[in-house]
Amino acid sequence: MHRILLSCAGSLLLYLIVFGALVDRPLSLGLLGQEILQKSAALAAMPSPKIVILAGSTGPYSHSCLVIGEMLNLPCENAGIAVGIGLDEIFARDAPLLHPGDVIYMPMELSQYTQTRAQYRSAADAGLLLRDDSRLLAELPAGRALGAIFCCNLADLVEAAVEMPLAWSGRINPHKLLLSEYNSQGDRIDNLAAAADMELLRHPTRPELPASAITGGYGASLISQFVRQETARHIMVIGGLPTDYATAPLGGQTVNALASIYVENGGAFQSLSNHSLYPVQDFLNGEGHLVQSCQMMHSELVAEMLGTYLHRVVHQPTDTIILLAASCPSAVPGYAMSAAR
Repeated sequence: MHRILLSCAGSLLLYLIVFGALVDRPLSLGLLGQEILQKSAALAAMPSPKIVILAGSTGPYSHSCLVIGEMLNLPCENAGIAVGIGLDEIFARDAPLLHPGDVIYMPMELSQYTQTRAQYRSAADAGLLLRDDSRLLAELPAGRALGAIFCCNLADLVEAAVEMPLAWSGRINPHKLLLSEYNSQGDRIDNLAAAADMELLRHPTRPELPASAITGGYGASLISQFVRQETARHIMVIGGLPTDYATAPLGGQTVNALASIYVENGGAFQSLSNHSLYPVQDFLNGEGHLVQSCQMMHSELVAEMLGTYLHRVVHQPTDTIILLAASCPSAVPGYAMSAAR
């Protein structure tokens, strides 16, 4: 028994050394890690009052801080990362960088609300936390820390064996890759219509989620807590809807369930008249990922909506943005501010 225990302890120690200090995946997890750090640094340097877009990938793909910030005359940071990154980590990183008077717009994906504790324990950022941010990991719930400690397996080791030499050789530079994907405000800029993957857009219909699945999710409890904490600090938190296919059902019960998470915790909820639903040809490679022209169009509409709610003067975007937005496949005459005026 003594030998077995020593062997187990030795194996665990070896595992922690390998995955906690030696092995890295610089072109997959490392890229996400750099993205998180860059967006946090930009947020920290931004003056208040500011507007922050906080969501999964629908944030940077479907929303443009370049447009929304300009139209509302506010500094803007698109802090959205990806659905696989735990909201507990994102909230812990971003909350200290927010100040009274700031506005947070949260068009969270539905899966952000419904994720379970078990899914959080195996979240994509577990390896990042274990290797690069043990301080933050220590602040998260014990179950999350345990999941991060046992995040990795043989497949991760094989991926690291491929990625590390590629990164060391300089053939693929993560920093340059991020520069080609995002602008300085965190918006996605490589979502060009020419790159649309129609194969991934063939089956856009999905069953509607029951309201109880949304409000009862572990993710929803994290969002509720975040809304309460930030509104108590005099930060305006506004929930919203992610962009999705027009063929995907989004009934009144679903919208009401989402709104309740914000309103009942001191925040607000705002929705466009189209519930952020667009034809499938407006998307790049899946729901939540608009092509750039439609990203501009949607951002104009969101800026108008937020400006009205916040009682701010809404400025007209540049002619370049208006023309780009007008090239969105589903754009209709009269949607743009220039046409409305």
